[in-house]
Amino acid sequence: MKYLNQIAIIFGVSFAGEIVYRFLGLPIPASIYGLIIMMILLETKIIKFEQIKDVGSFMLNIMIVTFVPSTVGVMTAVEELKTFLIPILIVLFLVTVIVMVVTGRVSQFVIERRCSKDE
Repeated sequence: MKYLNQIAIIFGVSFAGEIVYRFLGLPIPASIYGLIIMMILLETKIIKFEQIKDVGSFMLNIMIVTFVPSTVGVMTAVEELKTFLIPILIVLFLVTVIVMVVTGRVSQFVIERRCSKDE
């Protein structure tokens, strides 16, 4: 029964994300809304970590299995992707560099802000 309650909480938050997605209509995936809602609920202690710990850990452990179908799908479309390989690699490289730079800058900002608060 414990696992059913944990699954119900996780699915309920995911469903709430779907509702927010339909209501707002922004081009942000419903799963992102669900993650934000879950984070808010966990941070405000409305949902305690222990209430979703077991099922959440299980879902993280099997996450790699959920990517198998998409990987197989990409492998079956190799011929079609060959024509776009260079542009895809360039975009992936640029996006990776941008994410690294932004992450570094945000980290520096947070560290500097914490240091100035401590002084």
